[in-house]
Amino acid sequence: AGVVPRGRALLVAAAVTGAAAGAGALLGPYGMARTAACVVLAVGAAELLLRHCVRRFGGVTGDVFGGLAETAATTALVVLALG
Repeated sequence: AGVVPRGRALLVAAAVTGAAAGAGALLGPYGMARTAACVVLAVGAAELLLRHCVRRFGGVTGDVFGGLAETAATTALVVLALG
């Protein structure tokens, strides 16, 4: 338990992106690209926030994890709404 190896995290992110693209493919090629971009941007925004919090606070807390979830969800919804 504890830290997830970076390679495994990238594999999971790629699998989730692929699953989202597959679901978006039901709406056509544009939907596939939009849902894949949604996942990539949401993960990127959460990663930026995580790095900032680790640098600023010296680690993470439950509030940071909650903030990461909210940031990723909000980013995904904004990307889907603007698409």
